[in-house]
Amino acid sequence: MSLNKSPLKIFNVGANPRLAEEIAECLGIKLADAEIKKFADGEVSVIIRESVRGADVFLIQPTCPPVNENLMTLLIVVDAIKRASAGRITAVIPYYGYCRQEKKTRGREPITAKLVANLLVTAGIDRIVTFDLHTWAIQGFFDIPVDHFTAIPILSDYFKNQNLKGEDIVVVSPDAGGVQRARAFAKRLNSSLAIIDKRRPKPNVAEVMNIVGDVSGKTAIIVDDIIDTAGTLTKAAQILKDHGAKKIYAAATHGLFSGEAIEKINSSPLTEVVISNTIPLRVNSEKIRVLSIAPFLSEGIYRIHNNLSLSYLFEIWK
Repeated sequence: MSLNKSPLKIFNVGANPRLAEEIAECLGIKLADAEIKKFADGEVSVIIRESVRGADVFLIQPTCPPVNENLMTLLIVVDAIKRASAGRITAVIPYYGYCRQEKKTRGREPITAKLVANLLVTAGIDRIVTFDLHTWAIQGFFDIPVDHFTAIPILSDYFKNQNLKGEDIVVVSPDAGGVQRARAFAKRLNSSLAIIDKRRPKPNVAEVMNIVGDVSGKTAIIVDDIIDTAGTLTKAAQILKDHGAKKIYAAATHGLFSGEAIEKINSSPLTEVVISNTIPLRVNSEKIRVLSIAPFLSEGIYRIHNNLSLSYLFEIWK
Protein backbone atom coordinates (compact mmCIF):
# COMPACT_ATOMS: atom_id res chain seq x y z
CA MET A 1 0.00 0.00 0.00
CA SER A 2 1.28 3.48 -0.83
CA LEU A 3 1.70 5.83 2.11
CA ASN A 4 1.51 9.60 2.46
CA LYS A 5 4.56 11.80 3.17
CA SER A 6 4.14 11.57 6.93
CA PRO A 7 5.75 8.33 8.19
CA LEU A 8 3.31 5.67 9.38
CA LYS A 9 4.34 4.00 12.65
CA ILE A 10 2.49 1.04 14.19
CA PHE A 11 3.43 0.19 17.78
CA ASN A 12 2.58 -2.95 19.73
CA VAL A 13 1.92 -1.67 23.25
CA GLY A 14 1.84 -5.20 24.66
CA ALA A 15 -1.73 -6.36 25.34
CA ASN A 16 -2.31 -8.06 21.97
CA PRO A 17 1.01 -8.51 20.15
CA ARG A 18 -0.33 -10.96 17.55
CA LEU A 19 -3.03 -8.53 16.42
CA ALA A 20 -0.44 -5.76 16.10
CA GLU A 21 1.76 -8.07 14.01
CA GLU A 22 -1.17 -9.02 11.74
CA ILE A 23 -2.06 -5.36 11.17
CA ALA A 24 1.53 -4.52 10.25
CA GLU A 25 1.64 -7.51 7.89
CA CYS A 26 -1.57 -6.37 6.16
CA LEU A 27 -0.09 -2.89 5.70
CA GLY A 28 3.21 -4.30 4.44
CA ILE A 29 5.33 -2.58 7.08
CA LYS A 30 7.29 -3.58 10.18
CA LEU A 31 6.19 -2.77 13.69
CA ALA A 32 7.96 0.26 15.13
CA ASP A 33 10.65 -0.42 17.72
CA ALA A 34 9.83 0.20 21.37
CA GLU A 35 11.03 -1.43 24.57
CA ILE A 36 8.34 -1.83 27.21
CA LYS A 37 9.29 -3.55 30.42
CA LYS A 38 8.92 -3.26 34.18
CA PHE A 39 11.26 -2.06 36.87
CA ALA A 40 11.78 -4.24 39.92
CA ASP A 41 9.05 -2.37 41.80
CA GLY A 42 6.50 -2.98 39.04
CA GLU A 43 6.60 0.46 37.43
CA VAL A 44 6.44 0.51 33.63
CA SER A 45 9.54 1.52 31.69
CA VAL A 46 9.16 2.70 28.07
CA ILE A 47 11.91 3.47 25.56
CA ILE A 48 11.00 4.42 21.97
CA ARG A 49 13.94 3.15 19.93
CA GLU A 50 13.31 5.01 16.67
CA SER A 51 12.37 8.53 15.62
CA VAL A 52 8.67 9.41 15.59
CA ARG A 53 9.11 13.14 14.90
CA GLY A 54 6.24 14.26 12.69
CA ALA A 55 5.04 10.67 12.30
CA ASP A 56 1.47 9.37 12.15
CA VAL A 57 1.53 6.95 15.09
CA PHE A 58 -0.97 4.15 15.77
CA LEU A 59 -0.80 2.37 19.12
CA ILE A 60 -2.40 -1.11 19.24
CA GLN A 61 -3.62 -1.73 22.78
CA PRO A 62 -6.90 -3.26 23.92
CA THR A 63 -7.40 -2.38 27.58
CA CYS A 64 -8.34 -5.94 28.48
CA PRO A 65 -7.28 -7.81 31.65
CA PRO A 66 -5.11 -6.88 33.41
CA VAL A 67 -7.09 -3.73 32.66
CA ASN A 68 -5.31 -1.24 34.91
CA GLU A 69 -1.87 -2.41 33.82
CA ASN A 70 -2.71 -2.26 30.11
CA LEU A 71 -4.38 1.14 30.47
CA MET A 72 -1.45 2.60 32.40
CA THR A 73 1.05 1.22 29.89
CA LEU A 74 -0.90 2.85 27.06
CA LEU A 75 -0.90 6.21 28.86
CA ILE A 76 2.86 6.03 29.47
CA VAL A 77 3.58 5.11 25.84
CA VAL A 78 1.39 8.01 24.68
CA ASP A 79 3.37 10.39 26.89
CA ALA A 80 6.66 9.10 25.48
CA ILE A 81 5.43 9.42 21.88
CA LYS A 82 3.99 12.90 22.53
CA ARG A 83 7.24 14.15 24.04
CA ALA A 84 9.10 12.75 21.01
CA SER A 85 7.14 15.17 18.77
CA ALA A 86 4.87 12.74 16.92
CA GLY A 87 2.62 14.42 14.37
CA ARG A 88 -0.55 12.57 15.40
CA ILE A 89 -1.30 9.80 17.87
CA THR A 90 -4.16 7.36 17.29
CA ALA A 91 -4.98 4.82 19.98
CA VAL A 92 -6.38 1.63 18.46
CA ILE A 93 -8.30 0.17 21.41
CA PRO A 94 -10.20 -2.84 20.00
CA TYR A 95 -11.61 -3.55 23.46
CA TYR A 96 -12.34 -0.54 25.66
CA GLY A 97 -11.91 -1.51 29.30
CA TYR A 98 -14.42 -0.11 31.84
CA CYS A 99 -16.97 0.19 29.00
CA ARG A 100 -19.67 -1.36 31.20
CA GLN A 101 -19.32 1.40 33.79
CA GLU A 102 -20.80 4.03 31.50
CA LYS A 103 -23.60 5.36 33.73
CA LYS A 104 -24.69 5.71 37.33
CA THR A 105 -27.23 3.09 38.34
CA ARG A 106 -27.33 4.14 41.99
CA GLY A 107 -26.03 6.91 44.22
CA ARG A 108 -22.29 7.54 44.77
CA GLU A 109 -21.14 5.46 41.79
CA PRO A 110 -18.39 6.59 39.39
CA ILE A 111 -18.79 6.80 35.63
CA THR A 112 -15.48 5.11 34.98
CA ALA A 113 -15.82 4.89 31.19
CA LYS A 114 -15.87 8.70 31.14
CA LEU A 115 -12.90 8.91 33.51
CA VAL A 116 -10.89 6.66 31.19
CA ALA A 117 -11.84 8.86 28.23
CA ASN A 118 -10.58 11.92 30.11
CA LEU A 119 -7.29 10.17 30.93
CA LEU A 120 -6.71 9.16 27.29
CA VAL A 121 -7.39 12.64 25.94
CA THR A 122 -5.34 14.36 28.64
CA ALA A 123 -2.40 12.04 27.92
CA GLY A 124 -2.28 13.40 24.37
CA ILE A 125 -4.23 11.01 22.14
CA ASP A 126 -5.63 12.70 19.02
CA ARG A 127 -7.96 9.95 17.79
CA ILE A 128 -9.55 6.71 19.01
CA VAL A 129 -10.30 3.59 16.97
CA THR A 130 -12.38 0.94 18.72
CA PHE A 131 -14.78 -1.98 18.19
CA ASP A 132 -18.27 -2.58 19.55
CA LEU A 133 -18.44 -0.35 22.59
CA HIS A 134 -20.84 -1.75 25.16
CA THR A 135 -22.88 1.42 24.70
CA TRP A 136 -22.52 3.52 21.56
CA ALA A 137 -23.02 6.70 23.60
CA ILE A 138 -19.48 6.29 24.99
CA GLN A 139 -18.31 7.93 21.77
CA GLY A 140 -19.72 11.15 23.20
CA PHE A 141 -17.38 10.92 26.21
CA PHE A 142 -14.55 12.06 23.93
CA ASP A 143 -13.90 15.52 22.46
CA ILE A 144 -11.67 13.96 19.79
CA PRO A 145 -12.63 11.83 16.75
CA VAL A 146 -13.76 8.29 17.59
CA ASP A 147 -14.01 5.67 14.84
CA HIS A 148 -16.40 3.07 16.23
CA PHE A 149 -16.40 -0.11 14.14
CA THR A 150 -18.39 -3.31 14.60
CA ALA A 151 -17.42 -6.95 14.16
CA ILE A 152 -21.00 -7.92 13.20
CA PRO A 153 -20.13 -8.25 9.48
CA ILE A 154 -17.06 -10.38 10.19
CA LEU A 155 -18.97 -12.67 12.56
CA SER A 156 -22.13 -12.90 10.47
CA ASP A 157 -20.18 -13.65 7.28
CA TYR A 158 -18.64 -16.65 9.06
CA PHE A 159 -22.10 -18.11 9.63
CA LYS A 160 -23.13 -17.30 6.06
CA ASN A 161 -20.13 -19.23 4.80
CA GLN A 162 -21.22 -22.17 6.99
CA ASN A 163 -24.65 -21.95 5.31
CA LEU A 164 -26.21 -21.00 8.64
CA LYS A 165 -28.70 -18.47 7.32
CA GLY A 166 -32.30 -18.12 6.25
CA GLU A 167 -35.59 -19.26 7.78
CA ASP A 168 -34.12 -22.21 9.71
CA ILE A 169 -31.93 -19.84 11.76
CA VAL A 170 -33.04 -17.65 14.64
CA VAL A 171 -30.73 -14.94 15.98
CA VAL A 172 -31.13 -14.48 19.73
CA SER A 173 -30.44 -11.39 21.82
CA PRO A 174 -29.52 -12.46 25.37
CA ASP A 175 -31.23 -9.35 26.78
CA ALA A 176 -33.35 -6.38 25.74
CA GLY A 177 -30.30 -4.10 25.58
CA GLY A 178 -28.74 -6.12 22.78
CA VAL A 179 -31.73 -6.16 20.44
CA GLN A 180 -30.30 -3.62 18.00
CA ARG A 181 -27.13 -5.69 17.60
CA ALA A 182 -29.04 -8.94 17.16
CA ARG A 183 -31.45 -7.35 14.69
CA ALA A 184 -28.53 -6.19 12.52
CA PHE A 185 -27.07 -9.69 12.69
CA ALA A 186 -30.41 -11.30 11.76
CA LYS A 187 -30.83 -8.92 8.84
CA ARG A 188 -27.50 -10.01 7.40
CA LEU A 189 -28.49 -13.68 7.72
CA ASN A 190 -32.06 -13.07 6.53
CA SER A 191 -33.21 -14.83 9.69
CA SER A 192 -35.78 -14.34 12.43
CA LEU A 193 -35.15 -12.74 15.81
CA ALA A 194 -35.81 -13.83 19.40
CA ILE A 195 -35.15 -12.07 22.69
CA ILE A 196 -34.41 -13.52 26.11
CA ASP A 197 -35.95 -11.68 29.04
CA LYS A 198 -33.18 -11.49 31.64
CA ARG A 199 -32.77 -10.03 35.11
CA ARG A 200 -29.51 -9.23 36.92
CA PRO A 201 -29.94 -9.41 40.71
CA LYS A 202 -26.25 -8.47 41.04
CA PRO A 203 -23.21 -7.97 38.74
CA ASN A 204 -22.10 -11.03 36.73
CA VAL A 205 -25.22 -12.93 37.83
CA ALA A 206 -28.08 -13.38 35.37
CA GLU A 207 -31.48 -14.98 35.74
CA VAL A 208 -33.19 -16.11 32.52
CA MET A 209 -36.90 -15.51 32.69
CA ASN A 210 -38.57 -16.04 29.33
CA ILE A 211 -38.10 -16.18 25.54
CA VAL A 212 -39.85 -13.78 23.19
CA GLY A 213 -39.98 -15.44 19.77
CA ASP A 214 -40.05 -18.91 18.24
CA VAL A 215 -36.91 -21.06 18.57
CA SER A 216 -38.42 -24.56 18.40
CA GLY A 217 -36.84 -26.75 15.70
CA LYS A 218 -34.42 -23.99 14.65
CA THR A 219 -30.68 -23.42 14.89
CA ALA A 220 -30.12 -20.54 17.31
CA ILE A 221 -27.25 -18.04 17.23
CA ILE A 222 -26.87 -16.02 20.43
CA VAL A 223 -25.32 -12.63 19.62
CA ASP A 224 -23.66 -10.40 22.22
CA ASP A 225 -20.87 -7.85 22.46
CA ILE A 226 -18.93 -9.34 25.39
CA ILE A 227 -18.56 -12.82 26.86
CA ASP A 228 -17.20 -12.39 30.38
CA THR A 229 -17.98 -15.13 32.90
CA ALA A 230 -20.25 -16.87 30.33
CA GLY A 231 -23.01 -17.18 32.92
CA THR A 232 -25.56 -15.34 30.79
CA LEU A 233 -24.47 -17.17 27.65
CA THR A 234 -24.63 -20.70 29.03
CA LYS A 235 -27.96 -20.10 30.79
CA ALA A 236 -29.35 -18.70 27.56
CA ALA A 237 -28.09 -21.76 25.67
CA GLN A 238 -29.78 -24.08 28.16
CA ILE A 239 -33.14 -22.34 27.98
CA LEU A 240 -32.97 -22.36 24.18
CA LYS A 241 -32.35 -26.10 24.27
CA ASP A 242 -35.23 -26.53 26.72
CA HIS A 243 -37.48 -24.66 24.25
CA GLY A 244 -36.60 -26.98 21.39
CA ALA A 245 -33.67 -25.35 19.57
CA LYS A 246 -31.84 -27.95 17.41
CA LYS A 247 -28.34 -26.49 17.62
CA ILE A 248 -27.04 -23.48 19.51
CA TYR A 249 -24.17 -21.22 18.49
CA ALA A 250 -22.89 -17.98 19.95
CA ALA A 251 -21.14 -14.96 18.45
CA ALA A 252 -19.51 -12.08 20.30
CA THR A 253 -16.93 -9.42 19.52
CA HIS A 254 -15.00 -9.55 22.78
CA GLY A 255 -14.04 -12.78 24.53
CA LEU A 256 -12.92 -12.01 28.08
CA PHE A 257 -13.62 -15.52 29.44
CA SER A 258 -13.12 -14.63 33.09
CA GLY A 259 -12.99 -17.19 35.87
CA GLU A 260 -14.55 -20.54 34.90
CA ALA A 261 -16.04 -19.25 31.63
CA ILE A 262 -14.28 -21.82 29.43
CA GLU A 263 -15.38 -24.69 31.66
CA LYS A 264 -18.97 -23.45 31.56
CA ILE A 265 -18.90 -23.25 27.76
CA ASN A 266 -17.35 -26.70 27.40
CA SER A 267 -20.08 -28.28 29.54
CA SER A 268 -22.94 -26.31 27.95
CA PRO A 269 -25.23 -27.19 25.01
CA LEU A 270 -23.31 -24.71 22.82
CA THR A 271 -21.99 -26.21 19.59
CA GLU A 272 -19.54 -23.38 18.86
CA VAL A 273 -18.66 -19.91 20.16
CA VAL A 274 -17.31 -17.50 17.54
CA ILE A 275 -15.40 -14.41 18.68
CA SER A 276 -13.02 -11.86 17.19
CA ASN A 277 -9.42 -11.34 18.29
CA THR A 278 -9.91 -7.93 19.91
CA ILE A 279 -8.68 -9.70 23.06
CA PRO A 280 -6.03 -12.45 22.92
CA LEU A 281 -7.45 -15.87 23.81
CA ARG A 282 -5.59 -17.12 26.88
CA VAL A 283 -7.15 -20.61 27.13
CA ASN A 284 -7.94 -22.80 24.14
CA SER A 285 -11.18 -24.73 23.70
CA GLU A 286 -12.43 -26.86 20.81
CA LYS A 287 -15.73 -25.00 21.06
CA ILE A 288 -14.20 -21.54 20.49
CA ARG A 289 -13.32 -20.16 17.06
CA VAL A 290 -11.43 -16.86 16.70
CA LEU A 291 -11.79 -14.58 13.67
CA SER A 292 -9.29 -11.82 12.93
CA ILE A 293 -10.22 -8.14 12.68
CA ALA A 294 -6.72 -7.28 11.39
CA PRO A 295 -7.67 -6.89 7.68
CA PHE A 296 -10.52 -4.55 8.61
CA LEU A 297 -8.39 -2.54 11.05
CA SER A 298 -5.49 -2.26 8.59
CA GLU A 299 -7.86 -0.83 5.98
CA GLY A 300 -9.12 1.67 8.55
CA ILE A 301 -5.59 2.67 9.54
CA TYR A 302 -4.58 3.06 5.90
CA ARG A 303 -7.55 5.34 5.25
CA ILE A 304 -7.02 7.44 8.38
CA HIS A 305 -3.32 7.78 7.58
CA ASN A 306 -4.00 8.93 4.02
CA ASN A 307 -6.91 11.20 5.01
CA LEU A 308 -9.40 9.12 3.04
CA SER A 309 -13.07 8.77 3.90
CA LEU A 310 -14.06 6.01 6.30
CA SER A 311 -17.64 5.99 5.02
CA TYR A 312 -16.65 3.18 2.69
CA LEU A 313 -15.85 0.94 5.66
CA PHE A 314 -19.19 1.62 7.29
CA GLU A 315 -21.16 1.25 4.04
CA ILE A 316 -19.70 -2.08 2.88
CA TRP A 317 -20.62 -3.69 6.21
CA LYS A 318 -24.31 -2.73 6.21
